[in-house]
Amino acid sequence: MIDWDDIRHFLAVAREGSVRAAALRLGVNHSTVLRRIAQLEERLAAQMFEKLPSGYRLTAAGEEVLELANQMEASSHRLETRVFGRDQSVRGLLRVTLAPTLATHLLMPDFADFARLHPDIEMEILSSGELANLTNREADVAIRVVYDRKTLPLNLHGLKGPQLFGGVYMSRDRLAAWRAGAPDPIRWIVISIHGIPDWASEGEIRTTGGPFRITDGEAQIVAVRQGLGITTLPCFVGDADPLLVRVPGTDLHLYGTLWLLTHGETRKTKRVRLFTEFVSRRLAAYAPHLAGIGRLPEIRPANTT
Repeated sequence: MIDWDDIRHFLAVAREGSVRAAALRLGVNHSTVLRRIAQLEERLAAQMFEKLPSGYRLTAAGEEVLELANQMEASSHRLETRVFGRDQSVRGLLRVTLAPTLATHLLMPDFADFARLHPDIEMEILSSGELANLTNREADVAIRVVYDRKTLPLNLHGLKGPQLFGGVYMSRDRLAAWRAGAPDPIRWIVISIHGIPDWASEGEIRTTGGPFRITDGEAQIVAVRQGLGITTLPCFVGDADPLLVRVPGTDLHLYGTLWLLTHGETRKTKRVRLFTEFVSRRLAAYAPHLAGIGRLPEIRPANTT
């Protein structure tokens, strides 16, 4: 009988193209992956991979096994989500994935309120720019900014939230110094992998020199507070920061629409329904703030009695 764990390791190597990357994805040792592949090859009496300088490539036998392995994986996920969907308990694990900025600057107080309301739900917040796979149960709920609804996978179910806008910001002190004629250069502050967005303009201010490049959103915010230059931020971040102000003469830009996404039977569990309904109500209250036309409203803490 074929061991499903052997198949999981085989799929990881086939998708990642290397044993090392597969081990990182699965959270196991390099030797464990090699052992699992060897067990599968011994059981099937066939070589699954050809080792090349560029990585691992499937053999003809491996290609045949890959097709069946994908079917096995899909069946396993359907079984798991169907059983999970019958679970109507408010006790257990709830995994939520969202971008770090949404967690840090907007929704963490709401997550705290939800946790106080439902102390038996064990929450795990996957605050990452990586897209967790709902189909593979890497997360139960994803909160994502979606520009085009047509790009949403058909197998996901979603609650549509408010629109999210962004603008161009600088520090209040730096703007005051510029108006006073300070000669210091003003530069774009950009996250390296993104650069300056096409929609962003400098407004009444002209930047000079090359951009100041950083690698993450929190460093971007600190840099603009320090008066290094101007940058683009979601309105719920820039407008809420007392040290920042919108650059005069610049326009807002639609980033997209917030969606709460779930998969298959998972959405029917009580703890997932409670969470998505709770967060959906909070997001609706934040709609003007997210659109850049109002401040974040005061919301009374959740009642735990």
